[in-house]
Amino acid sequence: MTEKIVKTLGDSKTARWVVLILVSFTMAAGYFFTDVLSPIEDTLIKQMKWDGSQYGFFAGQYSFLNIIGFIILGGIILDKLGIRKTGTTFITLMIVGGAIKAYGLSDYFNNGGFGYDFFNSFAKGYLPSVKVATLGFALFGLGVEIAGVTVSRIIVKWFKGKEMALAMGLEMALARLGMGAAFVLSPRIAGELSAYKPVIFGVIVLCAGLLTFLIHCMMDAKLDKERDEEETVEDEPFRLSDIVKLFKSPGFVLIATLCVLFYSCVFPFTKFAANLLVNKYGVASATAGDIVFLLPFGTIILTPIFGTIYDRIGKGATMMIIGSVLLIVTHLIFTFMPGDIAYAYTAMLILGIGFSLVPSAMWPSVPKIVAENRLGTAYSLIFWIQNIGLWLFPMLIGSIREASNPGIAEKLQRGESAIYDYTNPMFLLVVVGVVAFVTAFILKMIDKKKGYGLELPNIQK
Repeated sequence: MTEKIVKTLGDSKTARWVVLILVSFTMAAGYFFTDVLSPIEDTLIKQMKWDGSQYGFFAGQYSFLNIIGFIILGGIILDKLGIRKTGTTFITLMIVGGAIKAYGLSDYFNNGGFGYDFFNSFAKGYLPSVKVATLGFALFGLGVEIAGVTVSRIIVKWFKGKEMALAMGLEMALARLGMGAAFVLSPRIAGELSAYKPVIFGVIVLCAGLLTFLIHCMMDAKLDKERDEEETVEDEPFRLSDIVKLFKSPGFVLIATLCVLFYSCVFPFTKFAANLLVNKYGVASATAGDIVFLLPFGTIILTPIFGTIYDRIGKGATMMIIGSVLLIVTHLIFTFMPGDIAYAYTAMLILGIGFSLVPSAMWPSVPKIVAENRLGTAYSLIFWIQNIGLWLFPMLIGSIREASNPGIAEKLQRGESAIYDYTNPMFLLVVVGVVAFVTAFILKMIDKKKGYGLELPNIQK
């Protein structure tokens, strides 16, 4: 019997799974920081004197730099400069943005520290702390989204033709563990009145994420060296017409549309979910954070399972349809069912299943539609479209909530008891979920016509 020789680092199962763990931690750090303030909106209202509109504005600007085109530029940079330089640059930007956000919430700044007078001199409708935190969050949002594009490209590089959907599912699951950790830890770190403490802790976590990415870079450099010794791949130069070609692909357009609709029903929702649970179900902030933790915790278990199913059996388009239906059911429960805590647990568990089904099928489907040497650009365009929803919907939800509940924010700021009614914001998400279902159904029809192979398994035999 001849022993199989491992030709490159990429042929080593151990090496590629170590890479996955390293970059997954980087994204988990980013997800933690993204939602570090989500479970303590009541603290922002009481301590920082924010209201729902200001919080919605702040949350929405996470995506501002992405939607004006910088994320597309990031994808082009990724295709031109490669994984290591692109990832290191934008993960560093995450840390810079995080530090600015922390500064905006610090006592030093809000007591008239450096820059306070300047930020107080314009846009008087928004507090200086909102403006500085928003600036930092926008820079962080640009960094983390391009980091996400980069990590997707890393997984394709190490896992194509192997366990790619499982790897993408595990990366998403581990990354969302960071989101879950934010909902569990942030209220406890914040205590009664300190939005600054969990944010500065989040910056420290981001620094650790940069470290694990740099360790991955060393392994990636070794892989490139080995592959260059064995084969040379001549990539075509990037052309702007490639972007036009992507938008002419019905499969790409439908995947991108489903992405923005689906994630607009999830991530903007999580920004308000803890406050929804406090107001509708009467639980404490910490308990609300624990309930929201069911969402990422469920994905940790289910996303790898669904990824394995797609790898070995297929049915990716069908999985996206089922996940969209579960999304609708979740928001119908939050919209119309009574304020019994059992309904909240049920809805969050259902959302966890849907949140596992759609991404575990959606992201591994992109390489079936787009050539590998344009994946950086393709993923960045999808993330760009997704960020339009992540920018718009937090502001919509916050504005609809305030318009439906006049005077509630002012009562809370004065320390009085008051309850928000979330019926109208949640119904908006029901409608978006219905459109997502229709989009997923059309995608399955187009797959039959074009033969993308979305219903076929990923593992090549």
